[in-house]
Amino acid sequence: METRLLDLLVCPLCKGPLEHRRPPTDERHELVCHADHLAFPVRDGIPVMLESEARALSDTPATP
Repeated sequence: METRLLDLLVCPLCKGPLEHRRPPTDERHELVCHADHLAFPVRDGIPVMLESEARALSDTPATP
């Protein structure tokens, strides 16, 4: 995904910043909102920014 696009994307709920996680460093390709504890999937290079598609993060603190 392009860096310019990532700079424009924010969480659809709180409008906060997102962390881009992707393999091989991480298990899934997703955009993470630490404020809402949600991870939005990236499918075929396209971020799916729908709350209904987001995955709830566990209670363990995320590492930046």
